[in-house]
Amino acid sequence: VQLQASGGGLVQAGGSLRLSCAASGRSFSSYGMGWFRQAPGKEREFVAGVSWSGGSTYYTDSVKGRFTISRDNAKSTVYLQMNSLKPEDTAVYYCAATRPNQTWYSLTRGDIGSWGQGTQLTVSS
Repeated sequence: VQLQASGGGLVQAGGSLRLSCAASGRSFSSYGMGWFRQAPGKEREFVAGVSWSGGSTYYTDSVKGRFTISRDNAKSTVYLQMNSLKPEDTAVYYCAATRPNQTWYSLTRGDIGSWGQGTQLTVSS
């Protein structure tokens, strides 16, 4: 599956933004999906994951209660709604898909089927 991320930008601290990741290819619902981010000088980190149906989600501690991952299988798109943004959320955000019929958890182990191209989020203080 090919992924196209969008929605990044510049936002003030406390603001909100929604990232989108559109997938092309068949059987989108058979892919676990997730979002990663990479801040300057830091390693890429896993931020959130969502199950095939969207019924199960996971968040890293630093974004719990502020970010929401969701997916619309009819539109082959996964979203990351980000609220109460902080300067430390500044990073390039990447969406990722598993290999077919793998859960999002495999993303955390570096088992990535495909990456989106990344979209920049900058949060100003």
